[in-house]
Amino acid sequence: MRAAQLKAVLPRELLASVVVFLVALPLCMGIAIASGMPPAKGLITGIIGGLVVGWLAGSPLQVSGPAAGLAVLVFELVRQHGMLMLGPILLLAGFLQLVAGRLRLGCWFRVTAPAVVYGMLAGIGVLIVLSQIHVMLDGAPKPSGLDNLAGFPAAVAQAIPSLGWQAGLLGLSTMLVMYLWDKLRPHSLRFVPGALLGVGLTTVVSLVLALQVKRVEVPENLADAIDWLRPSDLLNLADPQLLIAAFAVAFIASAETLLSAAAVDRMHSGQRSDFDKELSAQGVGNMLCGLVGALPMTGVIVRSSANVQAGATTRLSAMFHGLWLLAFVLLLSSVLQSIPVASLAGVLVYTGIKLVDLKAFKALGRYGRMPMFTYAATALAIIFTDLLTGVLVGFGLTLLKLAFKASRLKVSLIDLPQDGEMELRLTGAATFLKVPALTQVLSTVPAGSTVHVPLSNLSYIDHSCLELLEEWGRANAAKGSTLVIEARGLKRRLEGRVRTTTGIGSAPSTT
Repeated sequence: MRAAQLKAVLPRELLASVVVFLVALPLCMGIAIASGMPPAKGLITGIIGGLVVGWLAGSPLQVSGPAAGLAVLVFELVRQHGMLMLGPILLLAGFLQLVAGRLRLGCWFRVTAPAVVYGMLAGIGVLIVLSQIHVMLDGAPKPSGLDNLAGFPAAVAQAIPSLGWQAGLLGLSTMLVMYLWDKLRPHSLRFVPGALLGVGLTTVVSLVLALQVKRVEVPENLADAIDWLRPSDLLNLADPQLLIAAFAVAFIASAETLLSAAAVDRMHSGQRSDFDKELSAQGVGNMLCGLVGALPMTGVIVRSSANVQAGATTRLSAMFHGLWLLAFVLLLSSVLQSIPVASLAGVLVYTGIKLVDLKAFKALGRYGRMPMFTYAATALAIIFTDLLTGVLVGFGLTLLKLAFKASRLKVSLIDLPQDGEMELRLTGAATFLKVPALTQVLSTVPAGSTVHVPLSNLSYIDHSCLELLEEWGRANAAKGSTLVIEARGLKRRLEGRVRTTTGIGSAPSTT
């Protein structure tokens, strides 16, 4: 960028970066807590997402950092394998993203059905709400969503004598401020994030009233929060569970990043996203996060939309936001230590509720009931089992729908005006799944008939259906029947051993 251009855009980029920083600050810490990690880990990921990924990004206006969409998966990984094992998992996941970007596979991560993505986010949202309600009461979340739901009455009962109710009021107040700000904020203050306002007000109230609540623990020296990856930890990747976890993190992070990048492109008229470059940048970022023991990152739509709305036009805004995060942690860590954990949990509960997008669910109804069913099944599977199982259920239902659509074939036998001639009309896709139906219709053809089979209405015909037609022609030739396959203006009679050219769905076959 030339000096004159830099001077022209710098004031706007600095303003936008401050807005993004104010949005990112509470979310980085809150998502870390929801992931079962120290708040400083989320801040480190936000710093890397701004300074490194912001510089390398293929989507210049997208802002990267810890995302709520991965909080549930990370929480489970930390619970099962420990915090130190997250480093090797992220290193491998980032490497997979980097390779995928270099191989120009970015577009393939965007073929995920919207119903699966929305269902995944809804399931994650419900799990975040169920877990963070316990944190709002200064308690500890349970291992699963159902355990969190079942343990809620006991958590409330325990919070009353232990002053956890004070934390609960702070969390609810944070949510109320965010809701009212979303509804009533004046246009001139639209850039002020509700999350920061809610956390700021409740922090001041908690300090003035000297409430005995849990507060954020951030080390005075950021280096103390870094857990460097040990070479010996890499040997643990031989564990199949860790390998599966790395692939899951890579896929979900990539899908969320590229869907977010596509959404950001629709918000502005500037430079379009290079999805392969963005995927590679995310890979580098996650590898760095793995090296220092931080949280995984994705492109995040909340921060990215704030960036666009604040007037950013270059990648400088995302980079500066990472610089502000770093400066705040280094110079004002004592301010972070005064923030009630319950207030950050309130931000996450509010975010989780918004992830359950009922408008998106209703909009899927335009495409039939199956997308709505896929949405619901994915979300429920995530809630009742785990994130990976839920996503696999969603993909399975999507493939099932595709298989059903691909195997739809309408078969009808029509009498032609000419005496003794009929037409076997096939519409759709003739696959092996329809061999029984085709056999049944052919069995009703009277002996001595000439059956015309036009293939112009078929989108596909496989070898099994062609073989069935040819076998029927040979078997019924002795009865005086003739089968005529018509493909692209050519007619071939099946009366014994002749060559048939279909031109649809397979190479020419010899009978």
